[in-house]
Formats: sequence, structure tokens, C-alpha cells
Amino acid sequence: MTFTGQGCAGGTCVVHDATLTGYDFGPDHPMNPVRVDLTMRLARSLGVLDVPGGLVAVPAPEASDEDLLTVHDPALIEAVRRSSADPTRHDLRHGLGTDDNPTFANMHVASRHVVGASIEAARQVWTGAAIHAANIAGGLHHAMPDAASGFCIYNDVAVAIRWLLAHGARRVAYVDVDVHHGDGVQKIFWNDPRVLTISLHETGQMLFPGTGYPVETGGPEAPGSSVNVALPPGTADAGWLRAFHAVVPPLVRAFAPDILVTQHGCDSHRADPLAHLMLTVDGQRASYLALHDLAHEVCGGRWMATGGGGYAVVEVVPRSWTHLLAIVGGTPLEPGTETPGEWRAEVAERMRTAAPQAMTDGANASYRDFSDGSDPDSWLDRAISETRSAVFPEHGMDPSGW
Repeated sequence: MTFTGQGCAGGTCVVHDATLTGYDFGPDHPMNPVRVDLTMRLARSLGVLDVPGGLVAVPAPEASDEDLLTVHDPALIEAVRRSSADPTRHDLRHGLGTDDNPTFANMHVASRHVVGASIEAARQVWTGAAIHAANIAGGLHHAMPDAASGFCIYNDVAVAIRWLLAHGARRVAYVDVDVHHGDGVQKIFWNDPRVLTISLHETGQMLFPGTGYPVETGGPEAPGSSVNVALPPGTADAGWLRAFHAVVPPLVRAFAPDILVTQHGCDSHRADPLAHLMLTVDGQRASYLALHDLAHEVCGGRWMATGGGGYAVVEVVPRSWTHLLAIVGGTPLEPGTETPGEWRAEVAERMRTAAPQAMTDGANASYRDFSDGSDPDSWLDRAISETRSAVFPEHGMDPSGW
């Protein structure tokens, strides 16, 4: 698809302001908000942001308690408030004060600000103010209704989807490409046939949260609404894209959603310190392009994108998410684009490390289509086949065909 901006009467936007970096578990935590700041600075340096007819940044509001209560239990919200006021006050029953989720001052405000940004991104797209919108500070997909989990206090993605459903969306497709299973979003919509959740992740045999197997297919009122592709460790661009194209486009087409919501954790990269997949920035960029095209094919272009995991905060996150923002904005960057010298200098000064020289890892993001035949001796192909067998029939499709 060419990026002409056709149908983009409202343009495209990223919901962001500097206060979103207040979601900060401390200097020793893997989820350092500097990754968001460096991304926005790289995007601006490359001309992705605030260009005529392109991607514009709009302020991020705070979610209200009423918004949070569409997903979260009052007891969790109250526990977050208490720990925010006194960070020495832990509440392990609600997941607060763990190594993953240490408490910090103003945690409630910072967390609901991230939620508000995702609601605003959803509102921008659903009302037609924008054709695409992003919140790279969002994607906190592990948070449960009654507990924080996996670096996620409140589940901004789920609250935004609930907002869409309350404002007229009949069907929402959610695609999660984070290396970790999107367990919180799956749980929240487990028995809701209006929401299709698809997660491609490293198998729970090897990685937190230990869930996300093909047999997890949705509740009794929503069979086939939860889709999980559990990938073997070591899966690289070719295998990951093979799995993605074998599962995601046919299911989204069959589901026919009104809007596509996507989570773009870039911790699937080979340099990420917390997981074991082997993607490159080039492979991740290919997935962003594919999801953009799918939104235009199926949803009239309505696409809301969030960030997610990603803990190589200099080497990977800024480049991957700048590619995402460029695609959201309708002007994809060439992979070989050099990173600006002023951005590299800033990284060297702030982070005391060298920044990447280019927006590519030099990889060829090609793959062999699953329709060409599968190998039963391949762990990857078995994983793909197990997912297709588990959910394709629920959508009227033959798992062995197309």
C-alpha cells in the first residue's frame, strides 16, 4: 500500500507529552522511561514528528477513576493510591512492592496518565480526528483486574478497548507482538466475543508469564476469541514473520473488526536482555508495515498502536518505535537511513554509550509462506499448526488451508 494519506482527513497523531516519563520504577529497573524520551527525540530529529500533513503530537490527558473502573477492581486502585502516597507501603496481594513492580511516589497519577494517553489515542481514531494514532508509552498488557503484574500497574490497552466498545465499536481486534504473552488483555476479554486477542510471543515454557499456549482459546461465550502463538526460543525474523502471516491476517480478516489495536513491545529483538527471540529492527519494521496494511484492508484504516516491552533502551527501542511512528504517520523511513548526528551525540552524553549509526540491522526481512508447506519436525511449524488447529475452525476456516 502506498502512504498517500488518502482518507486521512484527520491526519495521524502520537499522544505524548513529557509527563509520561513519570512512569518510572527507578534507575535500576529494566523499564527505564528514557527509552520513550529517546524515541521521541529520534523521531523529531528524523522529521517524523510535527511535519506538515504528517504525524503530530497531542497532549496526553489523565484517565479518570471511572475509566479505570471499567477494567480494574476498586481495591486495586485504592492500593495503588496508598502506595503512591507512601512508597514504603507495599501491597503484595495487589502486586505492589515486588521486584517487577516496585512502588514509587505518584505511581497512581503516572499510571493513569499512561491509561489516559491510550484512551485519547482510541478516541482520536474512533471519532475520525485521526486515521491512525499511537501511544508509545502504553502497552501495559500484563496488568490484571485486581493486581499489577510484569511492570504494568494499570492495563491501558484494555481500558482503551473498553472505551471503544462503550462508544460504538462492535468488534475490536487486538494484536500483541511483544515477546511476552499479553495475558492481562486476554484475561480481561476472555469471555467477550466482541474482542479478538492475538498474541505472538516466546513460549511460556521459557518466559514470563508462563501462559499463552494454543489451547487458551477463549471462554464459553467466546470460543476462538483468544489466539496464542507460542514461539520457540531463538526464533528470528524469517520464522517470526512466517508465524505472523500464517495466523494474524486470516483471523483478522475473518473477524472483520471495526478497528485494529496493536501492542508493539520490541523485546523480541536479539539484543534484548530479558528474552530469547532473535528478531532485528528490520523484522520488527516489517510487522509494523503488515499491520498498517491490514488495518487499511479490514478496518478502513482505523488503527491504534501502543508501545510495550523493550529493554535495550538505546540500541533497539528508539529505532524500532521511530519506525513504528513513521509508519503510523504515513511516511515510512528507509531502513538504511542514518541516525542524526545530534541524536547520537545526545545519547553519548546522557547514556555514556554509543548510539546505532543507522535505522537498520542490515537484515533481509523475508520469510517462506506457510502455505508453501510445513515441516512436522520443526518446532516453529508445529507451533503454528497447533494455533491454527485450535482456533481456525471457530472462525469457519480450515486449519490446513487458507
